[in-house]
Parts: sequence; C-alpha cells; structure tokens
Amino acid sequence: MSKNYTKIIKYTFLKVSLIPLSLLIISSLVFILLRVAPGDPVDAILGSGADDIAREALRTRLGLNESIISQYYNYIEKLIHFDLGKSLSNQEPVINIIRNSLPASLELGFVSIIIAILIGLPIGYWGLNNKNKKSDYISRIFGISTYAIPPFWGAMMAQLIFSVILRIFPIGGRFPIYQQSTNITGFIILDSIFKNNFLALQGALYHIALPSLTLGFLLSGIFSRSFRLNLEKSYSSQYVDAAICRGIDNRNILLNYAIPNALLPILTISGVTLASLAGGALLIEVTFSWPGIALRLQEAITQRDYNLVQGIVLVTSFLIVSLNLLIDILIAFFDPRIEY
Repeated sequence: MSKNYTKIIKYTFLKVSLIPLSLLIISSLVFILLRVAPGDPVDAILGSGADDIAREALRTRLGLNESIISQYYNYIEKLIHFDLGKSLSNQEPVINIIRNSLPASLELGFVSIIIAILIGLPIGYWGLNNKNKKSDYISRIFGISTYAIPPFWGAMMAQLIFSVILRIFPIGGRFPIYQQSTNITGFIILDSIFKNNFLALQGALYHIALPSLTLGFLLSGIFSRSFRLNLEKSYSSQYVDAAICRGIDNRNILLNYAIPNALLPILTISGVTLASLAGGALLIEVTFSWPGIALRLQEAITQRDYNLVQGIVLVTSFLIVSLNLLIDILIAFFDPRIEY
C-alpha cells in the first residue's frame, strides 16, 4: 500500500471519528434553539383555546413539563440508542416519518444535480470556447444570475409560466396514484422501472420535471462558472502545451487532458452544492408541495414538533457530512497530487 493511501485511510478514520461529535453539537444547538424560540407545541396541537387541564395533561404526556436539563438528558440518551423519539403531533416514530419522506427528497436532489450538470458544463465550455465574445459574457451573466435568483421566486415563476399560463406541467405534487401501487424502494422512478410500469414511470417523470428543472437550473450556474474557470486553467497548463508540441489534435487534448483535470475541482464544489441543495430544496419542496423531507421539516417547524425537527436536522446533517467525506476521499484517489 502506497504512502498516500495510508494517509487517506488515516484521514478517513479521523473524519469518521469526528462525525459523532459534529452531530452532537448540531443536535444540541437545534435542541436549545427550539426551546428558546417563541411558541408552544401544546398550543400548536390543541389550539390556544384549550383549557388548562387538557394542556397540562398533554404537556405531561409529551414530557414537556420536565426541566430543560432533564429533557436534554433524555434526548441524548435516546440518541445514543439510535432512537429519534416520536412526533409530538401524531406520536408516529420520527424514523418512520423520515424513512417515508427522505426518498422523495433524494430523488428530487439527484435528478436536479444531473440537470444542473447537463446545463452548466456545456454553457461553461461554450463561454470559454468564445472567450471575450458575446457568448462568453452571456455565459458569465448566466452563472451569476442563476445563483443569485431566490429559489422561492424562481419556483413561483416556473409555476406561473409552465403550469398556469402554458399548462405544460402540474403545479405541484409528486404522483397522486402512487399510493395505489406497491412501494419497493420509496423512489417512484426506480419502483416504476422495477415493476415495468411505464404508465407510472411517465407520471413520475411528468411530476418531477418542473421542480427538478427549476432547482437544477438554479444550481447550474455553480457548475458553469467552476467548469469554465478550471477548463481555462487546464488549457494554460504545461501538460497541454506538451501535448500540442507532440502534435496531438485539439479534440484529443480536450477529451483526454483538459476536461478530466477540469472535472476534478467539480467534485470539490459538489460539497458546497450539497449544502445549497439542502437549502434550496426546502423552498422548492414547499412551493411545489413536494412530499419530501424538507416539506416535512417546514410542517414540523410550524407545528412546533421538537422531536421531528431534531430528527430531520440530524439525519440531513449526517447525510451532508458523510457525502462530503466521500467526496474528499474520491478526490484523493483520483488526484495523486492531493495529500492529507
């Protein structure tokens, strides 16, 4: 085993060992912020007109009459045993709610990332290929403006144009008749393919098209700008100059030298994109009534459902931290110049 691989393994173990500490800090901050924020879960469940006896009974049943220290101790004790508790609003296990909602968000996020790459990379190359021309300025403006557009405003404009005016896509929802079919993985597109149900597949793609196109379009500027800058840097490097001196044609230089080295930094910004995706998905899911984890988070915050908010934030943080770690490892494997 090479020395670099040994360093990668040590780095991986170090990062993995820090994940529990990171999650503990995040969960503790969320726990504190929820308790100090205005509002009462009892009011959200019973309404402000409920009598004191009913309110106190519910508070006792939910464990909200205990001290903050006692509540925090019970919360951490459950986390150690991988128990996220039950929703305060309906007493359903939080893990079940997340398990049922997370596939929708992952499906939307995966499709959106693919669309962002398919839009961003060609526009970045188009701008560099026409450097200092009108096309280049258009691609630069595109990269800045898409990132600057507020997700909720972009989603509403997409609904107005493509759903209300043109009536091409549905205004919201995931797939109304999906509940009638067997749930295998929770990912509608995959389930439709596994069951050879092309009608369901068509409906799934039809409903995911507008929210994924909207989110993918808003994220594409990140990939466009990054790919253009790194591709330009690759073209000005010595190994490209050496390839030109050896008589290698421009097409092979582009495919075998410039693009592979320009794509490596794309992995780096993917971690930042994941964080942007998590924030943008919240507003996209709420606007499009997409039944994912972000929509459930918004509902839980409105209902003051402490346990559900804590569980969703913890699971989402774990996924983002884990994916960023995976990206760091992939970069180190693909680029031998990187050392940890």
